[in-house]
Amino acid sequence: MCHILWHIQFMPSVNLRQLRNTPQLMSWIEAGQVVELRKRNRVVARIVPESPRPGQVEWPDFEARLKRNFGNRILPGADLLIAEREKGRY
Repeated sequence: MCHILWHIQFMPSVNLRQLRNTPQLMSWIEAGQVVELRKRNRVVARIVPESPRPGQVEWPDFEARLKRNFGNRILPGADLLIAEREKGRY
């Protein structure tokens, strides 16, 4: 037994004369809809909205993370490196 699945997709469409009605066309595109462009009731093109560009990346608050993990302790860094170099290890 053969099962046929029909997927009906409702897509706004305009013909070449209606293409001049740009406010309606722009509202469909801004809503993220694909619009079919028809000539004599035959689809000749599809106007596809551009996918949204990713926004600015939000960086984590490294200072708050450092304070949360280590509190108010001052972590020696350069002092240890200088001491190790004086010992001749590096």
